[in-house]
Amino acid sequence: MSVIVFGSAIADIVFRLPNLPRPGETVLSEAGPALPGGKGLNQAIAAARDGAGVRFVGCVGRDGPGEMLRAALVAAGVDVAALRDVTEPSGLACVCVDEAGHNQIAVSPGANRAARAEQVQEIPRGATLLMQMEVAPAENAALIARGHASGARLLLNLAPAGTMDPAALRALDLLILNESEAGWLGNQLGLAASASTLHAGLGIGIAMTQGERGVVVATTAGVVSVPAFEVTAVDTTGAGDAWCGVLAAALDRGMPLEASIRRANAAGALACTSAGAAPSMPTAAEIDRLIARG
Repeated sequence: MSVIVFGSAIADIVFRLPNLPRPGETVLSEAGPALPGGKGLNQAIAAARDGAGVRFVGCVGRDGPGEMLRAALVAAGVDVAALRDVTEPSGLACVCVDEAGHNQIAVSPGANRAARAEQVQEIPRGATLLMQMEVAPAENAALIARGHASGARLLLNLAPAGTMDPAALRALDLLILNESEAGWLGNQLGLAASASTLHAGLGIGIAMTQGERGVVVATTAGVVSVPAFEVTAVDTTGAGDAWCGVLAAALDRGMPLEASIRRANAAGALACTSAGAAPSMPTAAEIDRLIARG
């Protein structure tokens, strides 16, 4: 099978700070070089490093950051035939990380606004289609409709939280969100912000990530809590993307959902142990070792 990732590619400028700025506060720091990031790119690289055959679909600018983003995908073994160069500048993010590994992120989407569902020319039956919310929601919705008709497995990471056509949400196999995003979606739908309530309201699988408290998954088979792995966090940037990409890879190769969630938990934990987003995506061997340790 294959994993198709439709989403964003963004150059991250990382600032390491003693503390995250409070409103009105300026904190001095040195910025590092631009690093590959963006939820789509991170998740594609995570899936590829876990052994999946991955095709990335999105847009970058005809600029230095765009060249860097494309090269990062190629180096990870991701198929970039559907990665389009556009006249808009590449997406940029300002990532502030404090000494405890917590972060604040501001994003300029840039070229990612030009990503179109039509760039995904083929969706094989049984393929796994993974999407996020750093591209136009209408394009995600159009791709979900096509993927549903083709018999693909449909995963959407509702990050950052944004409005989606409820009909598109109900066509998903699994909606992935964190507690903040669940609260936002619950307010939009008039539902409680729990995995079980959102599952009942939408009729689809819900995976709610809860950081160091693990993940709660609600499906027609019931509600399951899968614990997190304990690690010493250096930088939490990209942890959710590692989780999503490895989940997609595991499901695509036929692993049961709960086992796939456990593998994704290991990947997310490992991503917290090194700096950066895409550079922190773990390999399959690293994930296997952490799972073996228990």
